[in-house]
Amino acid sequence: MASHFRSYIWDPVLIVSQIVLMQCIYYSFLGLWLAGVDSLVQTNRSLDQIFSYEVVGFSTPQGRLSMMAFILNSLTCALGLWFFIRRGKQCLDFTVTVHFFHMIGCWVYNAHLPASLAWWLVNVACMALMAVIGEYLCMRTELRAIPVNTGPKSNL
Repeated sequence: MASHFRSYIWDPVLIVSQIVLMQCIYYSFLGLWLAGVDSLVQTNRSLDQIFSYEVVGFSTPQGRLSMMAFILNSLTCALGLWFFIRRGKQCLDFTVTVHFFHMIGCWVYNAHLPASLAWWLVNVACMALMAVIGEYLCMRTELRAIPVNTGPKSNL
């Protein structure tokens, strides 16, 4: 039988490697966005900006800038879904997985679940943005027209 575009055989090594890759993209670009935001306002960088739920908030300028970095990070992670996952049907799965592992990391870092409403709102908004934009980009690529050779036809 001829090979297909994408094999539908369950491949746990591929899935785990894609999860690890998306986590690396998430934290790498979040670090870059936070570094860029911190350089604008001359604040110190720390792991609290990534993992502490108390930093994210509407009341302080640093909290609002951290929220902006998280939202910009969801856009770059959507590009990561488009480049490396390439399946619209899997975008929501990988988005929820990335944010679930981030919640686990915040839970371990703070020794309890995040209790700030702002943290939950930002993460839900980022999940929605990342999934919708990633799925849109992947679907646009999947639905691209397949070129058909329009050369001369032979009379048979």
